[in-house]
Amino acid sequence: MPSKSPELEKVPTRGGLSLKELAAHVGLSQATVSRVINQSATTHRIAAGTQKRVLEAAATLNYQPNVFARGLRNKRSFTVGVIVPEISEGYATAVLGGIEDVLLLAGFFYFVVSHRHRAELLREYPRLLVSRAVEGIIAVDSALEEEIPVPVVAVSNHTRRRSIVNIELDHLLAARYALDHLQRLGHRQIAFIKGQTFSSDTRLRWKAIQQVAADLGITIDPRLTVQLSGTGLGAEPGRAATVELLERGVAFTAIFAFNDLSAIGAITALHEAGIHVPAQISVVGFDDIPGAATNNPALTTVRQPLHEMGRTAATTLLQLIQGEDSDKPRAPIRILPTFVERQSTGPIPKAKA
Repeated sequence: MPSKSPELEKVPTRGGLSLKELAAHVGLSQATVSRVINQSATTHRIAAGTQKRVLEAAATLNYQPNVFARGLRNKRSFTVGVIVPEISEGYATAVLGGIEDVLLLAGFFYFVVSHRHRAELLREYPRLLVSRAVEGIIAVDSALEEEIPVPVVAVSNHTRRRSIVNIELDHLLAARYALDHLQRLGHRQIAFIKGQTFSSDTRLRWKAIQQVAADLGITIDPRLTVQLSGTGLGAEPGRAATVELLERGVAFTAIFAFNDLSAIGAITALHEAGIHVPAQISVVGFDDIPGAATNNPALTTVRQPLHEMGRTAATTLLQLIQGEDSDKPRAPIRILPTFVERQSTGPIPKAKA
């Protein structure tokens, strides 16, 4: 039976690992290790290599900060609130995964509340979270209208306020990826499925599509533009929007959908109408949710790095809670998309002789 390495034999196996023991294990001071664990390494100019060594050791040895004792000692809650529209497959869960990665490592607890697009809940939840002593709030695709007395980071909010730091996708680049791809395949008659009016991304993404279409010489036909309606989850809103497009009787060869779920719904509607994807109509989605790659056909999509956006939001919030960058302008943090070509797009159908 192989023996344990000398380093691991020195690590306690009962009662959890203390900060002092973790510091001794990596050969650093408790203060340095604490600053890395508590996301304030940047302020104290701790080298990236040192940060990596501490974090890897903490993960390997399953170090768990004593948040309760730390909170009593510092009169802090080490808790944040996260506000999302709903918790379902796709956008919100991917962002939450990134948020969770950072908060758990930092020893923070978090509350998640979903407002289901109800205005009264969206107004009330920030107050309820603050009343429960959260030290900050992350809002995911949720427009906050009132001032909040704790740091706030918003993912896809686009509200320009001094008190909110926004994490935003480059929608112009995203639109260019999708429309340039369709144009190179020969598509000119493109249908568009816009997002619901309540989504923070809808207006900005549509504005970007219009600008890029004009740059590329693509005409947007109002008869080939539909908008998702209702607050239903899943692919059904996209299926209903595509049925409406087909009923209008205006020919098109491609669909650019607001998100992957609506794109999957569009493919379902096309299949129900006996239309083959992509031989007859190509479909492009947006987000690259886990189900996009396993859909039939696998979905071509603009990949929004949702997990990274969640990690960036949580890291930024912890920096604000620690008082870092408090004197700097809170400019939006821009995140770049990528493009994933799969089997739901193809060349424009050849005209029959």
